[in-house]
Amino acid sequence: MTTARIDETAESLIIAGAGHRPATAQLIGPRARVDARITGGGKTWKATFALRAARWGGPELPLPAGDYEIRIPDVDLDGLHIGPEVLAGVRVAVDGATARIAAPVDPAYESPEGQATLEGRYLAHQGATENAVFFESFYGRSVGCNPQAIDRALSAQAPDVVRYWSVVDLSVAVPEGAIAVVEGSPEWWRARAAARLLIVNDWLRRRFARKPGQRVLQTWHGTPLKRLALHRPGFDPRRMAAVVKESRRWDVLLAQNTYSERILRKAYAFLGRPFWVEGYPRNDALVTGDPAAIRAALGIGEGERVLLYAPTWRDDRTAMVDFIDPEELARTTDSVVLVRGHSRTIETDRDRAGARVIDVTGYPETSQLLLAADALITDYSSVMFDFSVTGKPMYFLVPDLDHYRGKLRGFYFDLETRAPGPLLRTQDELVAALADHGHESAFAERYAAWKAQFNARDDGHAAERVVARILDQGYVTR
Repeated sequence: MTTARIDETAESLIIAGAGHRPATAQLIGPRARVDARITGGGKTWKATFALRAARWGGPELPLPAGDYEIRIPDVDLDGLHIGPEVLAGVRVAVDGATARIAAPVDPAYESPEGQATLEGRYLAHQGATENAVFFESFYGRSVGCNPQAIDRALSAQAPDVVRYWSVVDLSVAVPEGAIAVVEGSPEWWRARAAARLLIVNDWLRRRFARKPGQRVLQTWHGTPLKRLALHRPGFDPRRMAAVVKESRRWDVLLAQNTYSERILRKAYAFLGRPFWVEGYPRNDALVTGDPAAIRAALGIGEGERVLLYAPTWRDDRTAMVDFIDPEELARTTDSVVLVRGHSRTIETDRDRAGARVIDVTGYPETSQLLLAADALITDYSSVMFDFSVTGKPMYFLVPDLDHYRGKLRGFYFDLETRAPGPLLRTQDELVAALADHGHESAFAERYAAWKAQFNARDDGHAAERVVARILDQGYVTR
């Protein structure tokens, strides 16, 4: 007979059985994998799975939410059933060979009635009662991008300001001194109402209601190549109404460059309100950061060539595109290949694996990966406008260019004539281009023009300038 229980003191899941001791036991999820500690032997055995893990040299944190396969060879798990039980950091349930790990929100608050109660409290809250900032990056799936860079500068310039971070679960590490609030929890609703300033890089959701005295700084998350919002192909009145409703919630919109300002102002109907064209705070690290430390944290040896593959998401598919075989690319180019999925595919995709392949989709800061890479392989992602700060080579793998440009999204300019690197259709073409040592000189003129247009303000001090404006405007006080 096989049984399961939760050890609250050790914060672990324990599977116990009788008979032959299994050689291995694993808990396998979309973004994490845990090897059990197996003890016993003879008549009984026990597999203990830690429900916390450390990644990328960071702190030990609860496992990401999701469905995990319990894999113990030659052991019947069909009869297992426990939970859900709430531990420090996670809520766990086991049903057969599946462990379901969720954020530690009381189930009573997850029902429609529970959320309606919390929303009612939120709406009734006076609001803007704390000298605090409520940060959110990519709907709480990460702590990164422009909000994190602003957090870092704000904590240095105004250390008394309270900093809340919206997270989907407690596997998302928040900056030192900040307070994690799990989306949908009572603490999340209260912090969202009480903060005087909200800093976000995507849409506000969950029926946001601005409080008197509350301000919203929308940092956005990239200079656009692909058409956005009101500019997307096809006439959709509901989408247009949603875009206008959303942009009216913002007080200030941050732009990396004047090109973005022109595009975003029209795409989001953000008319008559201020833009701050200050460069991107997230790119400060590309000027001031240390690539050696990042490579070491990723386990990359000194002198190894590093290729970063970072495609954007597709409107017509939920998983990351699979236009390359990363293990084959690593072998044929004698490189370490970093694979970075888009924030929109985190919940629907699994990590890539293979010899000399590192899936960095869950890595907190994209800018650090750009700093660590020797070359970028992308497609239509706005990461191209960030990586160019480094001056390192870029390669555009675009086998679906005609479909994406003509039907899915459309572009604001002709990538083929302006890209600061070659446009490639196959992995073989990519390998050949990576071996071409004349690449940089061939695209030097385009690259220089690109940087002049898109990176003029990316000088390593964007976050400082943004925080200075926040304080000057009195959005929060020192």
